[in-house]
Amino acid sequence: IGPEVVAAAVVVLRAVGKRFGLDFDLREYPMGATGVAQHGDPFPEVTRSAVRQAHAVLLGAVGDPSLDNAPRHLKPETGLLALRAVLGVFANLRPVAIHPALLDCSPLRPEKLAGTDLLIVRELTGGLYYGEPRSNDGQSAVNTLRYSRTEIERVARVAFTTAQSRRRKLLSVDKANVLETSQLWRLVVTELGREFPDVALEHIYVDYAAMRLVSDPASIDVLLTENMFGDILSDEAAVLVGSLGLLPSASLGNGPGLYEPIHGSAPPLAGKDVANPIGAIASAAMLLRHSLGQPEAARAIEGAIARALAEGARTREIARSGETVLGTRAMTERIVAAI
Repeated sequence: IGPEVVAAAVVVLRAVGKRFGLDFDLREYPMGATGVAQHGDPFPEVTRSAVRQAHAVLLGAVGDPSLDNAPRHLKPETGLLALRAVLGVFANLRPVAIHPALLDCSPLRPEKLAGTDLLIVRELTGGLYYGEPRSNDGQSAVNTLRYSRTEIERVARVAFTTAQSRRRKLLSVDKANVLETSQLWRLVVTELGREFPDVALEHIYVDYAAMRLVSDPASIDVLLTENMFGDILSDEAAVLVGSLGLLPSASLGNGPGLYEPIHGSAPPLAGKDVANPIGAIASAAMLLRHSLGQPEAARAIEGAIARALAEGARTREIARSGETVLGTRAMTERIVAAI
C-alpha cells in the first residue's frame, strides 16, 4: 500500500501548498520491493543519489512477502536500514495522541486513554539492527548489540530538547539490570540530564515500560529508547489509538529528514482503495514542520485530519458497525476539503 498512501499524502501536500502559497518539487524513486523489481536492489543507486540531494524524503511502506526468503541483500528491510544510514537519521519521533472521536476504537477503556499525548523518541541507527559481527550458519546465529556514548548522547539530547517544548517529563527505557549497553545508556542519559534541570527524568526497565504504555499512557510525555526496544514499544503504542494506519513518524539527523507512516505494506490491501492514508498524511505534516520550516501548514493538515475524524470520516479498520466506510481516496478528499 506504500504507493497508495504516499499518493494520498502528495494530494494533501498540494492542497495545503495551494492554501499557503507553497510550491513543492516532488520526485518519485523506487525503493524496497519496487527497487528489487526494477533494479535488482532494494535501495538502488538512482534513489540513493536522489535522497542525498533532497530536503526531505517521504517514504511509503516497502515490503513484499515474495521477498521474505530472499537473500539478505535483496530484502526490503535491508534497503530501509541502508536508507537510514545514508541520511544519517539517528532520532525517530513517533507521536501518539488520541483523537477524541476515536476513543472507542482502542481495546483500552476510554478512561485509561483520556489525556494521552506522548512522543516516542527511538534511536535509529545503532544497536542490534546495525551491530557487527552478525551471522547465521543454520546451526547458530549471532547479532551484536553495541552502543557508543556519542550515539546515546545525540538521541537523548533530541529527547530532552523536545521534552522542554512539551510537558517537561522524560521517561528513559533500558534493561540496565541485565545489559551492559543499557548500563551505559542509563549513565549517559543521567549525565546529560544535568544540562536540562527543567526536565524531570525517570528511568524504567523495558518490561515495565511495556506495561506502563497500556496501563497509564497519559502519564507519559516523552519516552526515550534504543533501537529494538523502540521498534517494539512504538508498535505496542499503536493499540492506544486503535490502528497502525493513523500513526506518522519522523526520522531526523544532520541531513534530510525521513518521514513515513509506521504501518507495514499490507499486501492483501494493495490496490483495493481501502488502506488508511492518515499515517502517511500526518507524516507529510511532520515533514512540513521539521524539514521545511512550515509549522502553520503542518498544523493545517493535522487540524484537517482531526476535523474529518470528528465529522465521522472512517476507513474500514476504525469504522463502527453501521458507520459509512471510506476508501483511501475518499478519506483523502475529506481531509483536503477540511484544509
